[in-house]
Amino acid sequence: MSSPTDLRPYLRTLDAETLADLLHAQAERDPELRQALENRFATQGSDVAEAHRLLDTAVLAGNVEYAAKVGSVLDTLQRLLDAGSRADLAPLARRTVDDISEMLEQIDDTSGEVADRLDRAVELYARACAARPPDPESLAAWILEVEFDGPGRPVIELADFASALGEKGIARIRSTVDAVLAERPSGAKRETAERLREELAEVSGDVDALVAILAAKPPRVDVSLKIVRVLRAAGRHSEAIAHAARALTHDKKEEAPQAEKDPLSRKDFDENPTAATYLALREESLEAGRWVAQRKTALARLRELAAGSTPAADELVRALLGEDRADEAWRAAVRFEASLPMRVELADARSVAHPAETIPVYRDHVEELITRKDPHSYREAARQLRKLRTVHKKAGMAEEFSSYLGTLVEIHKRKTRLIAEVKAARIAIPKPVGA
Repeated sequence: MSSPTDLRPYLRTLDAETLADLLHAQAERDPELRQALENRFATQGSDVAEAHRLLDTAVLAGNVEYAAKVGSVLDTLQRLLDAGSRADLAPLARRTVDDISEMLEQIDDTSGEVADRLDRAVELYARACAARPPDPESLAAWILEVEFDGPGRPVIELADFASALGEKGIARIRSTVDAVLAERPSGAKRETAERLREELAEVSGDVDALVAILAAKPPRVDVSLKIVRVLRAAGRHSEAIAHAARALTHDKKEEAPQAEKDPLSRKDFDENPTAATYLALREESLEAGRWVAQRKTALARLRELAAGSTPAADELVRALLGEDRADEAWRAAVRFEASLPMRVELADARSVAHPAETIPVYRDHVEELITRKDPHSYREAARQLRKLRTVHKKAGMAEEFSSYLGTLVEIHKRKTRLIAEVKAARIAIPKPVGA
């Protein structure tokens, strides 16, 4: 007699609502199953059920109300996790992450409030997975989908999910990353794969691989600090000293990380909160295992300063870039109105995967160049218009560029040198309406 088919792989492909309907229908036919479910609900599920109800209604709410309802769900998750609840909270936490990610694609979150909720939701999902690990391959598949097929958020840190992933989950992610890199991709896909490769080496404890990956990057103080930290943590102190010496020789103008010198302390950051002191604090706190708690307070301080100062907003953006958190850096630049040069720098990197988001930045840059009223700036404005035309095409908004350019030329039609530079850049100027 053949053994019954294992339905669990198929069931894992179903969404939560479908599974809930199937289970409810079976419980109506099976009194013992219904009683077991009611007992489970009475002891563990009331708070979780209320959280799911809030998520159901939050979708229909406005931006402010949505953020408030999601905040309540996150408060519930944190309270249950802090209390050591025996309930499996991972499904609720994952649904919250997925719901917020989907909502961010539909709303205008210029305040960054909903994006902040997403960061918190990911942190709580990682905690829920550590408390009650889900199927490791299913978790790995979700992480890979978010990283490679998602809208660029949330950014997942493998270290937060390492214990739940275990060897099987890590192996699944490594296999996919190796396959992607073997394809020699470009743009955002390549950047994602390279970042995941670095994180895989770190969570796996492969010191040689991690040092090789870091050493291949362009020389920067934060990268050298990380190499020194990794080598020291592995007990390879002579190599750490040798690397610091090489870094110092490579560029004497930059302050190389000294293996025998303590990084900047919390006191240094509090007295001078900048990107440099933030990243130095990060290295120190990572080595001591305190970065999760330290990061929250340090980042809150940088955000507080960014709210009232453009230079401080730039420092916040640089700090996030130093952590390879490009999506968070972009949101911070928009939310806190970072300087135009900083936003243009970010847009140049972001336009590959998210062209539509960068259009306003390039338009601002064109306008700023035109206001300078000199030949060189007019020439540069024309170059930026070429780039803007390409970005519009990538975003499927070519007609909007024609409309924008027509309005721009009409406004500045008396600036003959500008118009000449636009024509020289081989940009077709639309004919005026009625011409």
